[in-house]
Amino acid sequence: MRNGERSVMKIGIIGAGNIGGNLARRLTAVGHDVRVANSRGPQTLTELAEETGATPVPVEEAARGAEVVVVTIPLKAVPGLPSGVLDGAAEGLVVIDTGNYYPQQRDGRIAAIEDEGRTESRWTAEHLGHTVVKAFNGTYAQDILDRHRPAGDPERIALPVAGDDEAAKRVVRALIDELGFDTVDAGPLDESWRQQPGTPVYGLREGVDGVTKALAEASPERTPDFQG
Repeated sequence: MRNGERSVMKIGIIGAGNIGGNLARRLTAVGHDVRVANSRGPQTLTELAEETGATPVPVEEAARGAEVVVVTIPLKAVPGLPSGVLDGAAEGLVVIDTGNYYPQQRDGRIAAIEDEGRTESRWTAEHLGHTVVKAFNGTYAQDILDRHRPAGDPERIALPVAGDDEAAKRVVRALIDELGFDTVDAGPLDESWRQQPGTPVYGLREGVDGVTKALAEASPERTPDFQG
């Protein structure tokens, strides 16, 4: 992207809940080519498609030709994704994981996370067979639509971004910047516990300094509300 020009990216979104739906709305609004899928089938996404111009597809086709795929489904649903769900994606595919582990509220107990110390996104990456970048997991869905601001705006909020692949992280951070938010590098995937539920940065609406401070203050110990 040079001289203010934006390159159109092919983006697949798996999951059309609050986060997935609002990302579809914003990503299409800034000009990207978006495919969206959910567990109930493309026929249930007609309204979202008409509103946004995104293309509804079966889950198996969401990644076809995509440069970026956003996985935004309940954590407990990740192992049930179709085998080879990322097959057919563009070379250098970047996967964004927005997921959170809610053992009491939704997901049940996952031993690899509770007992073996996997971060939520590491667990997801292992099931997908592809490294992921953790982002948007602590963002209020409505903020994606309402709180985007131009670069330099004093009210612009920042989002933490964690991942092992530095090139993939750069792609995600550039995309988030385009959507109207600053970013803070939250480190590798094994440190993504810093932005999991119950941490100081989770749900935080602050700029770069506030997010950086909150990440530094995080503890790997899960709070009682988020223990299985």
